[in-house]
Amino acid sequence: MTKKERYEKVIDWFERNMPVAETELRYQTPFQLLISVILSAQCTDKRVNMVTPALFEAFPTPEVLAASNKETVYEYIKSVSYPNNKARHLVEAAKKLIGDFDGQVPASIEDLTKLPGVGKKTANVIASVVFNIPALAVDTHVFRVANRIGLTDNSKSPLATERELTRHIPKRLWSVAHHWLILHGRYVCVARKPRCGNCGLQPFCFAYGSQ
Repeated sequence: MTKKERYEKVIDWFERNMPVAETELRYQTPFQLLISVILSAQCTDKRVNMVTPALFEAFPTPEVLAASNKETVYEYIKSVSYPNNKARHLVEAAKKLIGDFDGQVPASIEDLTKLPGVGKKTANVIASVVFNIPALAVDTHVFRVANRIGLTDNSKSPLATERELTRHIPKRLWSVAHHWLILHGRYVCVARKPRCGNCGLQPFCFAYGSQ
């Protein structure tokens, strides 16, 4: 099977079986999504969703968050991974929003990456989810699944994976494809013991075919 054929079959399967694929982070505003995505780095969405209701209530706007400090924020997020760094990033990001962006979450990926705690992956998520800008964020799930099923040739970095995926997947599908691969990696193509018996991609999965 050529790579072109594999992409066509994978995309067709997802379009038929997962036509709606969205973030599992719970938010109501762009600012809340920004906070949630920063917190989700190397942490589960489930854990993030457990801590954000109280956090959003305590810090409803960038102004309120910027006026706080990392020690106070830490108490709300101490159960997530790397809470010290993330508490600092949240306060600094809020200050940056006020100082450089009039308190509004910027729409461009370039501007988003200027915020503390926001890398390319986080910027891509916010740009695609909030502003409908075509972007394909590569997190650990996307990186693993793309390599495993044969969409990438054992890419060594998230950036290399992003470049290959966006080269082969139509631009109109970039944002939803990000969620396809995340959800597939979260619930079926899991890291240690992939549930191949329950996987609809089995007929055209590179890893399964090589077994």
